[in-house]
Amino acid sequence: MDETVAARIKQEIGDNHVVLFMKGTPVFPQCGFSAAVVQILSHLNVKFKGIDVLQDPGIRQGIKDFSNWPTIPQLYVKGEFVGGCDIIREMFQTGELSEFLQTNGIDIKPAA
Repeated sequence: MDETVAARIKQEIGDNHVVLFMKGTPVFPQCGFSAAVVQILSHLNVKFKGIDVLQDPGIRQGIKDFSNWPTIPQLYVKGEFVGGCDIIREMFQTGELSEFLQTNGIDIKPAA
């Protein structure tokens, strides 16, 4: 794995409490899975940084190598890899995601 890419990924997940590596942007997701995770985070009113892997092929492959996870989107909270779309969706439905975020000091304000 490219050291520059690894350093950039580490910096992004170090500098931001919640980071979503995704296809597209939070405002304009480019795939349904990325859109689903954005929707969940938005529903919980979680502030997060979206990183568009389509803009950078190095990051697109690099994040898969970094997490040893084959798919995008990938959600990181406080530097820890949480999961992809299916895991996030399941955690959201069971209430586990809200609990996990709050345990990690992330403010959530679920939409009514």
